[in-house]
Amino acid sequence: MPKFCILGASVAKSRETAEGPIAGWGQYMSEFLAPAWEVRNFARVAMTARTYYTERFAALLNMLEPGDIVALDFGGVEQRINVPLRYHGKREFKEFLKLYVEGIRAQGAIPVLLTPCSRCAFDVRGQVSDTRDGYPEVTREAAVETGAVFIDMNAYTGRLLQELGPTRAKQYYRWLDAGEHPLHPDGMIDSTHFNHAGAREVARILASALAASPDIPVGTVDPATLVPGEYPTLAPEFTVVSPESALFTVDRVGTAPVFTSPAPGRAVSGLQKFAGTADPDTGYLLFFSQGGYIGGTAVNEQGRFLWRRTMVWPAGEHTVQAVGLARTGGVTPIASLSFEVRDHVVPPVVDSPKSGAWVNPRPRFRGTAAPGVTKVMALEGERLIGEAVVAEDGTWSMRHPHSWRPGTYRVEFVSIFSALHSAATPVDIRVLGVPQDSFLRTSTEARERCGEKCDHYPFDGHW
Repeated sequence: MPKFCILGASVAKSRETAEGPIAGWGQYMSEFLAPAWEVRNFARVAMTARTYYTERFAALLNMLEPGDIVALDFGGVEQRINVPLRYHGKREFKEFLKLYVEGIRAQGAIPVLLTPCSRCAFDVRGQVSDTRDGYPEVTREAAVETGAVFIDMNAYTGRLLQELGPTRAKQYYRWLDAGEHPLHPDGMIDSTHFNHAGAREVARILASALAASPDIPVGTVDPATLVPGEYPTLAPEFTVVSPESALFTVDRVGTAPVFTSPAPGRAVSGLQKFAGTADPDTGYLLFFSQGGYIGGTAVNEQGRFLWRRTMVWPAGEHTVQAVGLARTGGVTPIASLSFEVRDHVVPPVVDSPKSGAWVNPRPRFRGTAAPGVTKVMALEGERLIGEAVVAEDGTWSMRHPHSWRPGTYRVEFVSIFSALHSAATPVDIRVLGVPQDSFLRTSTEARERCGEKCDHYPFDGHW
């Protein structure tokens, strides 16, 4: 029986019923493939191209047989530059994809490169926002350079979201009001992972693309199964009748809602979530900006709420207003919260060493970052080599644990703010040291060094 294997992270991972209203598209693939095919889903939470290749790929190669298909769904987790163990620079990411293609082909199997699915986010014009930071294009380039089958799931799912629009698209994601599901009593806003209806539709879209590909064997997909699922309804927040009237009601009941996050005046990203509490009698909250209704959410029995727009807030100063609808009738007083949205991050300043300076093999990099920046990341050759937490006064410092070899190197520093990152600040360093072929090194090669710092003879000095 030929195998359809899936490699990837949490968006593709098969889920258990106990995990609640979340599903991976991989668990629905068998519904659309011909009965002769066996689906094996190896996708795991937080799996990256690097971790699967180094930890599990050999086992996959040993089980592959000629004619098997391997779908690779990477590029979502790898773009997270603020998570060092998961981040892949674009060149590194492409190199791993090419290694996968080479290894899979060597076993006579068919590699299929997929771009990551679109996230549920729209700009103020109602257009699907690009949140994938260029990684779909890297996958496309790897497919062109290797001749692998390429399916642009980012484009396909983007078109799906555009068709649904901001008022329906969230119905395909794990996006829940407070009190809506027992596993998430305080709500869940997840614009990346799908619910069961969304995961099935993504699997159907992928199967349709496979059926249309000239490089996939005829009969792999059962065309009779490619029937779209039920069209999602309007999200409940967009079924409220005449919500603006709540702003002008004279007689009000109870107390105003309270925002607990974000803090007033705080700088946030355009995808900020709003959390807080409301009067126990409040059943639903309405949100407004500049007098216009922008959405709503339920309040759980404990009086907690969680809400986020499906549209990205534009950069600048904003004020959001919240009004509660009482379960027993009437509307609450109005709550207001002002905040600043940033859509870009200022690059960090590197105070030391100055670009072009000579340094010892263990240089310490120091500098400052703009207000709100939480981390500064260091990269060499597009690969992440270090991170520094930004102190309250905006300063940061880092030193790599390994010594640099003598030579000239470029290190780039990037600021992190929420899910955003800045352009890089480049610093060129000239590392002073003893060359590898120097007598000072080769004359001591008969013995292993006892560690990074060695006071035994011959003494090399302390850097």
